[in-house]
Amino acid sequence: MTKSILIIDDDADMCALLTRFLSKNGYTVDAAHSGNKGVEKFKAGNFDIVLCDFRLGDKKDGKDILIEIKQHNPRTIVLIITGYSDIKTAVDVIKAGAYDYITKPLIPDEVLNVLRVAVAQADNNGMVDTDSEALQHAGKKNHHYNSEFLIGNAAATKALYSQIEIVAPTNYSVILNGESGTGKEVIAKSIHALSSRKNKPFVAMDCGTLSKELAGSELFGHLKGAFTGAINDKEGHFELSNGGTLFLDEVANLTSEIQASLLRVIQERKIKRIGGNKEIDVDVRIIVATNENLQEAYKQGKFREDLYHRFNEFSIQLPPLRERREDIPLFADFFLQRTNKELEKKLEGFTDEVMKMFINYSWPGNLREFKNVIRRSALLTVAGQITPATLPQEITGFMHAATVTTTNVTEIKHGTIDLKDTASKAEYEAIMQVLKEVNFNKTKAAELLKIDRKTLYNKIKSFEDAQ
Repeated sequence: MTKSILIIDDDADMCALLTRFLSKNGYTVDAAHSGNKGVEKFKAGNFDIVLCDFRLGDKKDGKDILIEIKQHNPRTIVLIITGYSDIKTAVDVIKAGAYDYITKPLIPDEVLNVLRVAVAQADNNGMVDTDSEALQHAGKKNHHYNSEFLIGNAAATKALYSQIEIVAPTNYSVILNGESGTGKEVIAKSIHALSSRKNKPFVAMDCGTLSKELAGSELFGHLKGAFTGAINDKEGHFELSNGGTLFLDEVANLTSEIQASLLRVIQERKIKRIGGNKEIDVDVRIIVATNENLQEAYKQGKFREDLYHRFNEFSIQLPPLRERREDIPLFADFFLQRTNKELEKKLEGFTDEVMKMFINYSWPGNLREFKNVIRRSALLTVAGQITPATLPQEITGFMHAATVTTTNVTEIKHGTIDLKDTASKAEYEAIMQVLKEVNFNKTKAAELLKIDRKTLYNKIKSFEDAQ
């Protein structure tokens, strides 16, 4: 079926050019030369797609138009035309509901490819056809997966990958903020893969476990004899990633001395190996990750403010898994396929009960926890589908607690409640609540409940056996 497009742009020549080009490629096209006229035309007509310039001549800008259109018809695909330098603008419109942005100067074939991807996704109810011609367009969205990582369909996921696509082609340093297990290294690799440095090294370094001496050697390298144990010359991570990207995970754990050395390297683009005097030129893009708030850390004197501002040319907040529940079935399938290959199995998916548990669970360990749960369950499953019997207690217990709460309310309403049974269920609810608060650390939970760990296990088991 032919798709209809409304172009909203105060540049009449641009409207005419796009109208002719898109009409030749099978679209029905109309145009408006102001924001107000564009909204009026949209409400009076029936358009599948709106292509709107962000900077319009009247009082409304592209974001205002986007919001009005989405209020009138949330299913409409809206593409915003913006300048390449307007990074914040592009991020804002994606968060407000735009499908994508297109940068000036417009390249007709690029516009056409973006439209094809958008239409394919809409026609497939959010799942993009990964074999379609449009998905071959470099740098554009693929809300499915390849062998390395998955891009989901949740609104938070789309906003995340839109920011990645904006910053990836630049040389900006990037701070990745997010809870543990949200996939910060995967995001760093994605930025590298979409950059002009993609054919150069990507080197990752975990700063969380390094001593002061070891951190300096790992970052900058050392010469033989520079310190006890330095039996050979060694290249540091800056040299190893020269021309490419250096990813520093848990950067807040670096000592103040290493932070000072790192600041000098970033400013001068030169390093010296420990024990050496020779300066080595380095061209490295830096991406750092932390689950701490670096802005708060420098305000408290725990992190150098000048280094923070060097890193903070662009920052991205990674959403936790509980804020992207729409992606949970996709991730479950993705992790299972990879685990099937690893274990040489052919498991067929998950029962409905398991998927319900996955969607309702809070996932305090985020994607890392989810991946490990899938691998464990797959290992315990001989064939067929994964069932609740293979899931860890923290997931099945979480669902039991929710069920108990609902059951109690129902029993009270209908007057069928048993006092002894209610006391037992209330005790179980209290236990599960504490377990959730400590991310199912049973030792901590036992301490808070003032019982020993064995008693805690026995209480949980006795209640589950009664179900």
